[in-house]
Amino acid sequence: MKMERDFHMMKGDNEFSYAKNSRVQKRAVLAAKAIVEKAVREVCIDLHPQSMVIADLGCSFGANTLLFISEVITTICEDHNNTNKESPMEIQFFLNDLPSNDFNHIFQSLEQLEQSTTQDCACKGLQPPLHFVAGLPGSFYTRLFPYNSVHLFHSSMSIMWLSQVPEHLDGSMNEGNIHIGVTTPPSVAKLYQNQFEKDFSRFLQMRCMEIVPGGRMVLTVAGRKSKEVFNAGGTTMIFELLSQGLRTLVAESRIAKEKLDSFNIPLYCPSADELKQLVQQCELLDISDIQLFEIDGNPMDDSEPAGTSVTQTAGQSMSASLRAAMESLISSHFGKCILEELFAVFACNFTSYIESDIEKSGITVITLYLQAKR
Repeated sequence: MKMERDFHMMKGDNEFSYAKNSRVQKRAVLAAKAIVEKAVREVCIDLHPQSMVIADLGCSFGANTLLFISEVITTICEDHNNTNKESPMEIQFFLNDLPSNDFNHIFQSLEQLEQSTTQDCACKGLQPPLHFVAGLPGSFYTRLFPYNSVHLFHSSMSIMWLSQVPEHLDGSMNEGNIHIGVTTPPSVAKLYQNQFEKDFSRFLQMRCMEIVPGGRMVLTVAGRKSKEVFNAGGTTMIFELLSQGLRTLVAESRIAKEKLDSFNIPLYCPSADELKQLVQQCELLDISDIQLFEIDGNPMDDSEPAGTSVTQTAGQSMSASLRAAMESLISSHFGKCILEELFAVFACNFTSYIESDIEKSGITVITLYLQAKR
């Protein structure tokens, strides 16, 4: 598995696309909204940039990407119009993701963004700042920008994705599991932990080269409340149910057991303490704030009607949401022929689960607010 080649959210606007199945990720963006607004204001006040450079790392595409841009523009519009009327600010947005991301979807949505932001500012009697949007393909585990060039880094629900399957995780070491599951050996969980530490440390190292002195970062990641690596709440539950679905296909001889045993998802949900420790080891960043949020893990739209089949609908919605994120990795390893059956089995498993234990479907997210030392 090669992440830059094989991994991307599902493209387009069809029923299984990320654009149609990213409500949980939207809740994470909204949970961190106040921190993002604070970061934007503090950059304006402390650094007074005439041209502010902002990078959204792991931007994906769709409404969530545009939501972040809109939040920034609105915040600057409200503050800068009132305090710096004679010194207009310009903003350069860089939207970063792996090369296989659907950047065309973003570019095709920019006209809609312009119309909505102009209208929102006009309603308040304000003029939106001049802004520019560019796509930047590449892994955020590498250098992306020149030295001291970015004022604000943002990332939401992306940094828990590792650069690769953990090193030295081979063969049947994690037999019957695709992640850190109930029967995962502690040695395998440690490999996941080590890979995250290596990747996140490198992420911080790269960003510290690129950020201006005093610049800010707002990083939101799917994490865990527990210090216990085996308990990441709803995230652990989702991957356990997906593992069950794959084991069902093995039992039906739809896929080979060896194929399942060699598949491991490159994702790790850190605790707040792990994140703090790695930031402190970096020594180039101060932690301004760290907050934990428990967001609703139900992917259904709040407007969807409740009824006797609500759990079945939730199962189908969760299946579509997971497929939007995971299809590229699963199809590259197992082939596309199992997708329909696998996600149908997952939907049934999820429905059965929430009928008995809906309280455990919440997703823990952690938002780090960092400042580069001067």
